[in-house]
Amino acid sequence: MVPQLLKIHFPGKLVFGNGSLANLIDEVLPAAREVLIITITPLLSQLEPFVTKLKEAGVTVHINTDINQEPSFADFRALMDGFEGTNPDVVLGIGGGSVLDIAKLVAAQLKNDQPLEAIVGNGLLNGRAIKLICVPTTSGTGSEVSPNAILVDDEHQKKGIISPFLVPDVVYVDPLLTIGVPPAITAATGLDALTHCLEAYTNKFAQPFIDVYAYEGMRLIAEHLVAAVKDGKNEEARSQVAMGSMLGGFCLGPVNTAAVHALSYPLGSTFHLAHGLSNALLLPYVMEFNVPAAPQRYADVAVALGCERQADHLSTAQAGIAKIRELIAACGIPATLKEVGITKDVIPQLADEAMVIQRLLVNNPRHVSREDAIDIYTAAFE
Repeated sequence: MVPQLLKIHFPGKLVFGNGSLANLIDEVLPAAREVLIITITPLLSQLEPFVTKLKEAGVTVHINTDINQEPSFADFRALMDGFEGTNPDVVLGIGGGSVLDIAKLVAAQLKNDQPLEAIVGNGLLNGRAIKLICVPTTSGTGSEVSPNAILVDDEHQKKGIISPFLVPDVVYVDPLLTIGVPPAITAATGLDALTHCLEAYTNKFAQPFIDVYAYEGMRLIAEHLVAAVKDGKNEEARSQVAMGSMLGGFCLGPVNTAAVHALSYPLGSTFHLAHGLSNALLLPYVMEFNVPAAPQRYADVAVALGCERQADHLSTAQAGIAKIRELIAACGIPATLKEVGITKDVIPQLADEAMVIQRLLVNNPRHVSREDAIDIYTAAFE
């Protein structure tokens, strides 16, 4: 692994635990005069007591529920137009990864004159003047603790905005908020979180400090995800998967993801597959491609997933790939691109679009050419 400069930006405060949402009111009330809440409609009834307490304390509350899918540049512009005239001192994002990404960007951009296009990339955002609080309701993206926000641009390509100013000031992770998440979404988001950890651990730029989070995240998710999928009310499983997801989020700033995410982006932006599903479809095939370049690392992955060490690293790594396939099947996730309606003739287009995501491909332990991408998609097709 190639060492690099390690930069870590953690949230100013992190509260984790079942039922912790009840304490959120004390986090907001002391100084807030105007609060903007970005969330989803199904959560409104659950948030009603919280909103009522804010209003009783004289706080002006704005609530937006417009984000129902992976957000685009157009969605963000429309939101910002709708917020004209507001002057919140707190932005609260409570929802899945898309909601949190938008909340992070809104908090940064409400008092910032940089156009959206000027902040796309790494480290281009000038600052953030508004307090930001994030509360995840799914266990997948780790957005609540990461410096990343992902939007689909006007050409339907996913673009990353990465900045320490996007790391929230305060994070509340209440695993009980994930209880109502349906099995299919629990599975897809959980496998997304597992992929964050796995790609950070096997990354060309892996760091020992981040390895600790990545390894434990893999272990927790692999051990508890199936239970959370099969019994959504299993509080222990929900809590452990939520912890694993958060640990995966910690990996995204200092190390980030690699070829699985790069190759999955076209499946989402062009064919509108859910992000977690896209990653799950490609994960075992990218692992097979990468193992020859980092057999020891992938052997460690296998052990984190619950496999016994074999006679050599390569054998252990192969057991890890088999374990991933078992986990995907046990979660009820499709195993091939054909099963989700992708046709073989679009594979060259997918490869072309994936090659644009060099910011992630450069992290992969093995170089991925266009021809390699075509081979990986083809393997994943059948």
